[in-house]
Amino acid sequence: MNEVVLYDYWRSSASYRVRIALNLLGIDYKTVPIDLLDDAHKTSEYLALNPQGLVPTLVIDGKTLIQSLAIIEYLAELRPECGLLPSDIADRQKVRALADAVAMDIHPICNLHVVSHLMSMTEKPDAREEWMKHFISEGLRKLEAMIGKADGAFSFGNAPTMADLCLVPQVYNARRWGVELTAFKRIIDIDARCADLPAFQAAHPDRGRP
Repeated sequence: MNEVVLYDYWRSSASYRVRIALNLLGIDYKTVPIDLLDDAHKTSEYLALNPQGLVPTLVIDGKTLIQSLAIIEYLAELRPECGLLPSDIADRQKVRALADAVAMDIHPICNLHVVSHLMSMTEKPDAREEWMKHFISEGLRKLEAMIGKADGAFSFGNAPTMADLCLVPQVYNARRWGVELTAFKRIIDIDARCADLPAFQAAHPDRGRP
């Protein structure tokens, strides 16, 4: 296998997801930091690699992959024995729904460029914090209900899936913004179990903090 290269930003939820996936699959990779605060994602060189100007971008098997869930699904199909997606079609749908509840419902409206635009429209000093707390809390409340009281140590079953790869970075962001989490018992328990796993520990943003 050619060298695997991950273009990421240490605090990016989407990058965090892919780091966990690579670690779980035991794929060695080189990291190229893309500093979003320094507009490194807007350079012509990076846009030639990823036309959206987003992170992460993964170069693997001679291919350039973008969009975190699409990358994770590629990795899941590359190593199906690792269980990032279940073998049963109905179970895969459940895992995808849980992942999408974070990656497509919570994350996009709490993204850096969205909140930056919000702050350009108001002079309210605490608008950013209120926005983050509201949408993250609402999203996690719905995710808690989706996970429900299902059996298993993780979001789906007794091993991490793509759903957990999305859940953990979102909980990290929730804590960062001071979201009250005590009502989300299943989410807290799942996050704690993931925190005990080396693949999640190695992917944590603090490991890549500049």
